[in-house]
Amino acid sequence: MVVENWLVYISTILILMITPGPSQLLMLSNSITNGFQRSIFTAAGDLSANFIQMLIASVGLVGIIHSSKEFFVLVKWAGVAYLMYLGLRLILAKTVRKPHSPEHIRSRRSLYWQGFITSAANPKAVIFFAALFPQFINPLEALFGQFVILSSTYLIIDALFLFFYGKFAEWISGRLLPSARQHLNKISGSFLIGAAILLGLKDIESR
Repeated sequence: MVVENWLVYISTILILMITPGPSQLLMLSNSITNGFQRSIFTAAGDLSANFIQMLIASVGLVGIIHSSKEFFVLVKWAGVAYLMYLGLRLILAKTVRKPHSPEHIRSRRSLYWQGFITSAANPKAVIFFAALFPQFINPLEALFGQFVILSSTYLIIDALFLFFYGKFAEWISGRLLPSARQHLNKISGSFLIGAAILLGLKDIESR
């Protein structure tokens, strides 16, 4: 792959990721209530789903998505309902006086699947990747090598954004006054509901 094309690709991804999406808001929420180290499992779930979506896009299964629109709409709204449920449960939960208190810590597996489901609930991301990758692929070069470069670049940048959001949320929550910490659940739950709303508003052209 030509270096100039790769740099343009990176610039395109950075522009697309400036605005926080459902996965970033979920990362904020989980980092506030579970700490940054555990929230990394949320990022891992998100990135795993992204990689699977890239593979699906690369083998030309976009047509199946178009022909099975009703199924994928169902998957999307199931994801929205799941995030809404998590958000409301946090908002209605008993207040906590310490961040990352044991009774509110979720398992690593649970955090991973939250990240995976949130990303997988947007199956139209496959179409996004199928539309994005060809813009930067040279048909005269080996396709596998170009796919590896494009997908790994995207995943690395996405991970850096997720880690930034997670670390920032942990930094803020660690500096809140004791009187303000009791609102952490409500803040975290609001992020999850915001993520659900963003996911619900996703259209076929957006990730």
